[in-house]
Amino acid sequence: MATTAIPIDTLPSINPATGEVLAHFERTPASSLPEIVAQARVAQSAWAKLAIRDRCAKLRGLRERIMASRNELADAVVRESGKPRVEALFADIFVALDSAEYWSRNAARALRTRRVPHHSTAAKAKRGYLAYDPLGVMAIISSWNYPLAIPLSQIIPAVAAGNAVVCKTSDFTPQCGALIEKLFIDAGFLGNLVTIVQGGGEVGQALIDAPPDKVLFTGSVATGRRVAEACAKKLIPSVLELGGKDAMIVLADADLEVASSAAVWGSYTNCGQVCLSVERLFVEQAAAEKFMMLCVEKTKKLRIGPGSDPATDVGPLIRPQHVQRMGDLVRDAVSRGAKVLCGGNSRPDLGANFFEPTVIAGVDSSMKLFQEETFGPILAMQIVRDAEEAVARANDSPFALAASVWTSDRRRGEAIAHRLRAGAVMVNDAISYFGIAEAPHGGCGASGWGRTHGKAGLLEMVQMKYIDVDRLPRSEKPWWYRYGADLERAADAFLQFEFSGVIGAKLRNARSAMKTFFRDHGL
Repeated sequence: MATTAIPIDTLPSINPATGEVLAHFERTPASSLPEIVAQARVAQSAWAKLAIRDRCAKLRGLRERIMASRNELADAVVRESGKPRVEALFADIFVALDSAEYWSRNAARALRTRRVPHHSTAAKAKRGYLAYDPLGVMAIISSWNYPLAIPLSQIIPAVAAGNAVVCKTSDFTPQCGALIEKLFIDAGFLGNLVTIVQGGGEVGQALIDAPPDKVLFTGSVATGRRVAEACAKKLIPSVLELGGKDAMIVLADADLEVASSAAVWGSYTNCGQVCLSVERLFVEQAAAEKFMMLCVEKTKKLRIGPGSDPATDVGPLIRPQHVQRMGDLVRDAVSRGAKVLCGGNSRPDLGANFFEPTVIAGVDSSMKLFQEETFGPILAMQIVRDAEEAVARANDSPFALAASVWTSDRRRGEAIAHRLRAGAVMVNDAISYFGIAEAPHGGCGASGWGRTHGKAGLLEMVQMKYIDVDRLPRSEKPWWYRYGADLERAADAFLQFEFSGVIGAKLRNARSAMKTFFRDHGL
């Protein structure tokens, strides 16, 4: 039987649960990126002229399109990422909807022009304020693990701020990328304002070379370094979210039933393919035995299968090489003294991309499980003497994205949160802050730099401009030419008047200080 040849300039959409190729999508030629960015600049010029209230009205229309298409969108996420459908609804669809809802209501207030009060006597005759200008064309290079939530939660504030966006979605999730572009078209946004480009690293490199005005990248540390280098060569600012090695600290006074459920979910949701996954779990010795027993008991009850099955708790990994890596990480840990309490094996009977949810104890910093981002369904645990040791070990990592603390003492939990090196710390919860629109997301060290989400993320999308208006426009300024001994004495008197901590010195120099404001320049 004759077969139809697949053009090499396409990307396959593959279902990781079955290995089935669902469709092929056209790969964007790298050579077309300069023209795509140029077209985005034209669209951005017109878009930025719209009042922000009109841009926000468009976002409300986008929210309505997402809501109306939620089932189609969730199905696409399940087919391409493999996650259970309930996770697609909670994590991808909710975050996309909430981002559109939040910024449609709050972008205008967040970006309104603000007065800058002047405390100095020398600046009292001036009126200062901050304005926020769009940057221009934002390049967003996104990830496959949340193929709607991650790009849309960045695209939405970017366009709210008056920018155009060229977004390279993951080559693992091309259908989700195509659906994002369709959402903006169907919601009536300007043509070329939001453009999705499809392809691998060569398209991302071409997008940076085009060049845009800023780059937002979500992905691995290795790729992030290449993105940072490419941006640096062109002096393009960037925001990098490069993943995490998030610590979960369980104190002996924590509710162990709740904390163990959180550890199991936090380690295995989206099959552990989450930058905010619980990847290093530190439990106080007094609670360790019971806590480990609960984690094992709950892990063994999880149902593994395709995300399309409503009964599935844990879906597949994205590709076979990720399964191989899970096995390598477990073997490395066991060879160094760790103990697998349950799981630890691939499940070829279910498909090429399935790996059992795994609990492994006795892990330490000599093992790859505590050194490298796991990005898979492994709950790795270490027993610590007390909270002090837990904090020290949690901070002993090049990653610093997020963490969590579990205790019945809220004040103690908050105090520990302040000591942890992380971009976000949750007390008695994990991961879910990503779905809070006001909460900034990002880290430092190997986790990258800059922020997305919240006002901090919105300010990454604009150029902050300080504007100063002098209210004595007919007066020459006292610090202008002509210089001389008289001006030196007056300047010193002014410094004593303005900054002396002794009231007598202020009064003695007040009259001389005023000479700096009322003098004949003689020019």
